[in-house]
Amino acid sequence: MVHLLGAENVSVSFATRTILDSVSLGLNEGDRIGMVGRNGDGKSTLMRLLSQRSTPDDGRVTKRGDVNVGYLDQQDVLNGDLPVGVAIVGEAAEHEWASNPRIREIMEGLVGDVDWHATVSSLSGGQRRRVALAKLLIEPHDVIMLDEPTNHLDVEGVAWLARHLKTRWRSNEGAFLVVTHDRWFLDEVCTRTWEVHDGVVDPFDGGYAAYVLARAERNRSAAVVEGKRQQLVKKELAWLRRGAPARTAKPKFRIEAANELIADVPEPRDAVALNKMATARLGKDVLDLEHVSYTPPPRPTDGDGGSGPLFDNITLRLAPGERLGLVGVNGAGKTTLLRLLNGEIQPTAGKVKRGKTVQTAMLTQEVRELDDVLDLRVVEVIQRERQVFNIGGREVSAGQLVEQLGFSKEKQWTPVRDLSGGERRRLQLLRLLVGEPNVLMLDEPTNDLDTDTLAAVEDVLDGWPGTLVVVSHDRYLLERVTDHQMALLGDGKLRGLPGGVDQYLELREASLAGKSSAAQTSGGAAATAAGTVHSEADKRQAKKDLNRIERQLGKLGQQEDKLKEQMHAAGAKADVDFSGLAEMNRKLQQIAEEKEGLEVEWLEVSEILE
Repeated sequence: MVHLLGAENVSVSFATRTILDSVSLGLNEGDRIGMVGRNGDGKSTLMRLLSQRSTPDDGRVTKRGDVNVGYLDQQDVLNGDLPVGVAIVGEAAEHEWASNPRIREIMEGLVGDVDWHATVSSLSGGQRRRVALAKLLIEPHDVIMLDEPTNHLDVEGVAWLARHLKTRWRSNEGAFLVVTHDRWFLDEVCTRTWEVHDGVVDPFDGGYAAYVLARAERNRSAAVVEGKRQQLVKKELAWLRRGAPARTAKPKFRIEAANELIADVPEPRDAVALNKMATARLGKDVLDLEHVSYTPPPRPTDGDGGSGPLFDNITLRLAPGERLGLVGVNGAGKTTLLRLLNGEIQPTAGKVKRGKTVQTAMLTQEVRELDDVLDLRVVEVIQRERQVFNIGGREVSAGQLVEQLGFSKEKQWTPVRDLSGGERRRLQLLRLLVGEPNVLMLDEPTNDLDTDTLAAVEDVLDGWPGTLVVVSHDRYLLERVTDHQMALLGDGKLRGLPGGVDQYLELREASLAGKSSAAQTSGGAAATAAGTVHSEADKRQAKKDLNRIERQLGKLGQQEDKLKEQMHAAGAKADVDFSGLAEMNRKLQQIAEEKEGLEVEWLEVSEILE
């Protein structure tokens, strides 16, 4: 196996804290490595060292002379003044890159929906991230280093990236190193795992699941050693009880020494565990959306806006204790749906029914709710809610409670403004839970959280007895804490997913494949259309036409369902009215023909927007 690059006894310190302490490791051809560890323990620091973006305090980083390393930073490093196309492929002519199937596949997978001529600065954060990732992946690197590549990618984008990395090289070629909190992604693409903690790097064979099992075994072995030390303590104390009273000074010394055997052992991880919160009783009715439609205002502020309706006649009924996961394409309205359920906005049409005892709480993506307490310390934020809490039948103080959620005694006196993004998210989640809601809505709760904290949050949610609605691109979390999933595909409808996230990906793949094949079925006419450059006015009109067609299809679908029910009821009668059945069947055929015509029109209009 050919060695590509490595570190020899590298050390890095920030102020008085040692981040990496004499670490030696390397990447060989064929390596597929995922890095895990707590936030702040040095994952990004190690990646920057290995990519030679920074230098160690001690030790050295070596690299084979001809090795080409590609690096995706967490920060936005693109020139905002460049058009998207130039930012990705430079000044290369279209025929130079479009003839390469691998580059075309990357473009379609990451930036197919991004305006090629828009400036980078005009894009959303997620779009800029995808442009940067596309630029990196089209280049012929021997080693790729990705720092949180799944941030801003939806479920579909994460699945695409996993497929690309698995098929980019043959098994004994190339190498990549990835830092991500997405555990499904780690399991899907990585064959080795590096855990960065306490200044060292521990290697494990296998992806995330194998790493968790190996770490559990390591902790079990450590527990055996600790058990032996505890036995030593017991023997010491037993010896003291049998000792002569005249030796009182010595026993006191021995007791202190024995106690130190336990007291000087640091916790291997923050003990993040939260017992079941006392929740208000939920009645039979929770939250129902009945035939709801919603069209955002012309200048929406929630990130989901558009010219047409986000939702068109959707119905959703939440039951007591239900655990629902929501997935969907960007801009399909996932956040807006939560805001409708939370009562922040009202539907354009339809009703939102709320049970009398319902108390909702929502964790937003930006955690703006903490802006009013930035000058308070962590423990003071919780003390404002209450001084004492009843957890599992016993009373605990606010300080004890925040410590259970991973804030050490020192950390809980940190001002909120000095907390990291992940720590703020943890604090706000705790703040919501102690408010005793019975319907909890979480919008991308995994942002900024490391894998250990994610596992702890899942433990919290596992034991939470209320109704739970989670929007997330993290399929590991969705499949762990929710019982079923639903999808928003951008067509105004809400679909159940009996097959889970895999079914959603299949639906999206089939939808995209259908659009692609439809564009090719018209022969020369389609080829002419594909070469047409449509104006912005054409595109605006196409959007309006698309919304009109989708509304008509929705109404026809309702008429079709109603007719089928009427035909079923008529056919079940003893005295069947055959003439009536024939008339209903004629109407059903008319509806089918109208739908077929509208679907063809929909495909033609949608080509203008592609």
